[in-house]
Amino acid sequence: MGKRKANNARLRKEAKAERAFAYLRNCPIATRKVRLVADMVRGVEVNRALSLLRYAPQASAPSVEKLLMSAVANWGQKHPSERVEDVSLYVKTIMVDQGRTLKRLRPRAQGRGARILKRSSHIMVEVAVRPPEDLESKRGARRRGNAATEAAAAVVENNDVK
Repeated sequence: MGKRKANNARLRKEAKAERAFAYLRNCPIATRKVRLVADMVRGVEVNRALSLLRYAPQASAPSVEKLLMSAVANWGQKHPSERVEDVSLYVKTIMVDQGRTLKRLRPRAQGRGARILKRSSHIMVEVAVRPPEDLESKRGARRRGNAATEAAAAVVENNDVK
């Protein structure tokens, strides 16, 4: 293996060590319904996501909550020297794919049968530590926004004086 390939492989391995995954296969809820809950917690900090899921009325919320807790526990297993409470974990990726579909027949009038599709989902959650520069950039953007409005107000005041 060349140096560049080896270096890229090492970087990918280090990046993967910082993340933790959890998978739920064949969850007996339709993909479309689970995606509503997944969109709600994507990119959100873990504590906030767990509180959102705990009080969400959707039927898939308990499954996603349990899966998220499993991903956090997996992260704790990978990093035994760090406490989960001290690190700002967030839901980096949550993917919902279609699982197997059970085909059933429902009896209808005059001896006919209607096809019922019982859909299931595969869910994948990835949690990671939010980089400190990401947190600072958000705070800085707020400050810069305030500074920009203050500067604009100062320019307007200077123009009014003339």
